[in-house]
This record gives sequence, C-alpha cells and structure tokens, in this order.
Amino acid sequence: MMNKHITRYAVTFSAALSAFALPACDKGFKDLNVNPDAVSAPVPAYVFTKALYDGGGYNGHYGSSMGDFFLMGTMQYTTSYNDVAGFGSKYVSSQISQSSAPFSAAYPDEINELGIIIKAVKNDPSKVNLLAAARIWRVYCFSKLTDLYGDVPYFKAGLGYDSSLYKPAYDAQKDIYPNLLSELDAAAQSLDGSKTTFGNADLIYGGKTDQWKKFAYSLMLRLGMRLTKVDIAAAQSWVTKAIAGGVITQDADIAKIAYADGGQDINKNPLMLDMWNADYIRQDGVSNPEGGKYQQKFVDSLKAHKDPRLPIISVVYTAPKTTDTSFALQKGMPDNISNAIPGNFGTYSEPNPKTVLLLGSPRLVFTVAETNFLLTEAALRGWYSGATAAVGFEAGIRAAMRHWSIIAGSAGMINQQAIDDYVSAHQLNTAVSFNEQMRQIYTEFWVSIFPDAQEVYNNYRRTGYPALTPNNYGGNATGGQIFRRCLYPVIEKNLNTVNYNAAVSRQGADDLMTHIWWDK
Repeated sequence: MMNKHITRYAVTFSAALSAFALPACDKGFKDLNVNPDAVSAPVPAYVFTKALYDGGGYNGHYGSSMGDFFLMGTMQYTTSYNDVAGFGSKYVSSQISQSSAPFSAAYPDEINELGIIIKAVKNDPSKVNLLAAARIWRVYCFSKLTDLYGDVPYFKAGLGYDSSLYKPAYDAQKDIYPNLLSELDAAAQSLDGSKTTFGNADLIYGGKTDQWKKFAYSLMLRLGMRLTKVDIAAAQSWVTKAIAGGVITQDADIAKIAYADGGQDINKNPLMLDMWNADYIRQDGVSNPEGGKYQQKFVDSLKAHKDPRLPIISVVYTAPKTTDTSFALQKGMPDNISNAIPGNFGTYSEPNPKTVLLLGSPRLVFTVAETNFLLTEAALRGWYSGATAAVGFEAGIRAAMRHWSIIAGSAGMINQQAIDDYVSAHQLNTAVSFNEQMRQIYTEFWVSIFPDAQEVYNNYRRTGYPALTPNNYGGNATGGQIFRRCLYPVIEKNLNTVNYNAAVSRQGADDLMTHIWWDK
C-alpha cells in the first residue's frame, strides 16, 4: 500500500511539474542553453590568423608540415636509418600512407577557414582587402595541395558547413591552374590601400596592401612558370603579367610568417618544431629518436662547392650540447642504411640548433632568392629584359646568402668576402646550351631555397634539376625512382568513392609514379 501511494504521488508530481515547466521553456530555456563564451558569427581576423598558421604548416607530423618534412628526404637534404622516418628518402612501400597527410590536414583546416572568411566579407566593399588577402592565401594553400596530388576538390571544396556538400568532386589540375592564376590577378588588382585590413592579425605583412600585391604577383610568377611543360604560351603570358605587376625583389617584401619561441606550439615554427621533436631535442648527436641526419648528397655538394652556408646550417656534436661547425668536419649520412644505428652515427652532420632549428624563426614563404632564380629563367627564355640571366643568377645567390641572417640574426650572418668569393666561382655560364643553364639555375636553387623542400620538389619535377640520383632502397614503392606525386587518403576512396574513382580514371592510377598534369 505504501508503494502504491508513492507511485501515485510521483505521477501526480511529475504531471504538475510538466504543467509548470512547459510554459517556462518558451521564456527561458533557450537562453539557458546559449554558450556565453561562443560567438554566433565568425570574426574574420581571428580565423585569418589561424588560416595563416595552418597554411604555413602547423599541425605537427599529422598536418601540412608533414609534406615539407618527408620531402626534405626526397630532395636529399636529410635521411634516416629508420625506415619509418626515412620514407621520404627511401620511398618504403610500407610507409606510403604518410604522403596523404597534407591532403587530410588541408581541407578541415586552412581551406575550410578561408572559405569562412570569404563568405563573411565578400559582400562588404569596405572589406575588400580582407577578401583579397584571403583569396591570395587560398591560392597559395591550394597550389601546394594540387602540386602534391594533381586533381583535387577545388571548385566545390569547403562547402560542408555552407551547403552540406560532404563529397565534393575532384577537379582536373588543368582547370584548377587557370583559376588560381586568375584569382591572383583579380585579388591583386582589388587591393585598396585606403581601406581596412587585417592589421596585426596578418602575420605576414601586418595588413600592408602594397606587399600583398607583390606576393600575389610573385605567386603568379611561380605558378606561371609551372606551365612551361604543358602550355608554353600560357606560361609566357602569366610570367610577363606577373613581372609587369611587380614581384618581390627586396628583402623587406619577403613573404614570411612570424613565429615565437614560446607559448603554445601553434606559435612556433612548424617545420622546426617537427624536426626538433623528431630528432634533435637531446642535442647530443647520438640519441636522435628517429635517426635523422643530413644526407650525404647535400653535404657533399656544399663541400665540393666550398659553400659558406655549410658551417651556418650544419653541426657535428663533439659532446652533449657541444657543437662543431668546422667545414672539414661536416659529413652527410648515406641514404641506404637499413634499420640499424650505424656505429659512427655521431660523426654525421645535422641541422644547426642556432640557425636552422630556431623555434622562433620566421618561415620564409616567398623569397627574393626564388624571385631572382625565376627571373633568371624568364630572361633565359626571352620573357624578361630587366636584367640578363647572369645578373639575375648572381642576385639569386646573394639574396639566398642574406636570407640566413633574416632567419637567424647574427648567427646566420655570412661574411661578405665569403659571399663574394662564392659568387665569383659560380657565375652562370651563358655560353652553354639552354638545358645546361637550367641545370646551373636549379641546382643553385636547390641549395638556396633549403629548407623549402616542396618548392624544390616542384621545380625538380618540372626541370629535372637538381640531377639527384634516386635511392633504389630494398622494399621501395617506386622501382627505385623518385616519386612524382603523393597518394590520396584511403578515407577518400572509402567515403568519396564516386568522385575519387572519377579522378583516378581521368588522371591515372593513385600511384606514387603517376605524373600530374603539369609534370609531363
């Protein structure tokens, strides 16, 4: 009987509570469920800063910087005795999925973030500079992506939140490139120095519209030159338009992302953070967790050419926390060591912690050196008359030497006499064939753009230089050849099957040796 009364009371109380609560829901329940710390609309400046960090490579080993990380091995800057960490230099079959990391990171991060910004500002004429900067950075991010994979989702990418489009079609690279170039042209022309900018939220130029314009046209120069193997007329048209628009030729205009040696990891130089944590954090030369060192080809080349950058970027540890930068002592590790630490591991060179590995150093996105080497090629092709190829080549070398002081301050300063001596010994020989002059330009590009491995990789595929000898390592996935593209993530094959299959049918097998459109 007692249980019966309790049950009847509970039901009666529940009904009364319901009758009391229902009208109150309409008046207050909705407000109680609003997060006071959330925002109902994006703040473009905040999102833009994050997009710069993400596009510049933050995300650790699983993000955008992974492309630069393993491509340093592919372009024979670094290697490892460990097959897992050494994928880039060894192309080991069991590790090929590493190449999908940049794709997996780009879409949920910078591509999505830039779409949010563009949607928020595109209809406000007073925010034209915000729109232009976002468009230019979007071109930079998409160009890195398509240059690694070829056909990628582009025109319908980043519309999951906007239009519930979760399975975007892949677009042909031959259609992506003209749009990238047109976007740069339109964005550059729309910049207006009298209107508002991202200001301090802009980690590259602090909102300076004249410098964003130079960056846009410099990217146009880079991407226009990418077309030389597939559409020489379009390449010439875009390259000459870029030069006329005004490209980066002064150190003050270099596109670089500022980082800090402290705070959260997102504030630190992403590639250096990866390298530091993977191998060099113990600073003793022998306890490198992933077995990484400079590769023999790179160090041998610097030594053979008496390059004054070698003691700036390279050290050998003689004791814990004690480094030696002596030119003669530097030695690169062979790329064919198999899963066992060599007995002389400590004698091999690795990146200098006072220059290369600085967590607070800027990431150079587009440099004066790159501009000058591209202008050298343009002059060689008869597309540029502002300087001879020989003059442009020398300017590229001198700029590259200066870049180390921009990265590392006084620790990266190279003696002027040493620079003059190197330049004197490395003049462009214009009396030889076009192909031989291209070899000189892009071999020098290789040592000058370090550690920007992806841009070296792009020009290697386009020009064939530097003339690297592939590593025919046991169990490699490429038949002993340097791979030509990266692989799409497996999740794309499983969840975006129709569009993935269409891309593979059009471009070729989802294979490391399939050539992308401009790499013919």
